[in-house]
Amino acid sequence: MLEITRIRAEKEVIVEGMKKRNLDVTPFLDSILEKDEQWRSKKTEMETVSAHLNGLAKEIGLLFKSGKVDEANQAKAKTTSLKESEAGLKTEVEAFENEIQELLYQIPNLPNKLVKAGKSELDNETVFEAGKEPAFNFEPLPHWELASKYNLIDFELGVKISGAGFPVYRGKGAKLQRALINFFLNEAENAGYEETQVPLVVNEASGIGTGQLPDKEGQMYHCQIDDLYLIPTAEVPLTNIYRDVILPDENYSIKLTGYTPCFRREAGSYGKDVRGLNRLHQFDKVEIVRIEHPDNSAKALDEMVDHVKGILEKLGLQYRILRLCGGDMSFASAMTYDFEVYSAAQKKWLEVSSVSRFDTFQSNRLKLRFKNEDKKTQLCHTLNGSALALPRIVAALMENFQTEKGIEIPEVLRGFTGFDRID
Repeated sequence: MLEITRIRAEKEVIVEGMKKRNLDVTPFLDSILEKDEQWRSKKTEMETVSAHLNGLAKEIGLLFKSGKVDEANQAKAKTTSLKESEAGLKTEVEAFENEIQELLYQIPNLPNKLVKAGKSELDNETVFEAGKEPAFNFEPLPHWELASKYNLIDFELGVKISGAGFPVYRGKGAKLQRALINFFLNEAENAGYEETQVPLVVNEASGIGTGQLPDKEGQMYHCQIDDLYLIPTAEVPLTNIYRDVILPDENYSIKLTGYTPCFRREAGSYGKDVRGLNRLHQFDKVEIVRIEHPDNSAKALDEMVDHVKGILEKLGLQYRILRLCGGDMSFASAMTYDFEVYSAAQKKWLEVSSVSRFDTFQSNRLKLRFKNEDKKTQLCHTLNGSALALPRIVAALMENFQTEKGIEIPEVLRGFTGFDRID
């Protein structure tokens, strides 16, 4: 959430920056500033009345002590109307606060200066590529056919149990999943991330804190009776560990990692690359989260990008990195790099990771702050990334490492799988 002080000071900068997202936020900002002016006026009135009440209370006490009971009672009678006025002003102040908050929730994060304007994924910038497209002397099979051929994933059984988008992994398919999770967690731990196991459901405050709520796109599964939400990513519970926290000083760098299943309704995605593992309602992911001093967030983002690059290179996959344009970034992101791996059988790129910095957008919602050298509180910066999401990695591994005799397992995974090939 953008800070109200920033909107007051940099309104035109924000308006211009939001054009990268193809948005005109002028009406929102004007409304926020108008209500903010009304809020400050009413708050000043309320504080004046409160000060008058406090002064009367002291005066009444002195009058009673000096035996001037009649004068004290007369002064006491004045407090009744003042208390009513104070209560009414407090209600108005709180109403303005709520209205301003609701308006702020509707404004996305301001794109970083490096982010280019654009309308869709077609306008994203490719900033790095590595690896070569696999060469086959036979017609490679897509992963859903390989999954059936080697009894690795049962999509139809998943439909029977839950519905489309909930696959059942079997035998070596399940072991490959577990191997990748352990490999990703080990890589994160080696990079200094603390492994953390978190709940798979969160309350509304947690969803609001990281920007998933209000859920404008209807992507979260909602357990209405308990008013809890299935997590769309471990980012939500991991980052919310530090909701309403003030770190004691500015010498901090917090690095967390966690494996969780993730749940997404994928509303509106029907018919869009939904075959096999390409788009699921439930999938596994290892997430990395960082909470950083504002001066360190750019460096932290580069380190997270390098971390994901290192994993993909160890797996031997062809990949590329895209810097997303303003029109393709998530609501909360200030800058995002997407990683895509090449699918040899499908002959297209598949997104496997997003690494993003949010600056103070999430921490302002979370009330996540630190004390600077002057002992004043300041908002932290937050970042997160997939390291990695499993489904499309599994799809790419199956397709890119298939042979006429089976599927080779990358050497880096063999200690985790316990087998060298699937046949």
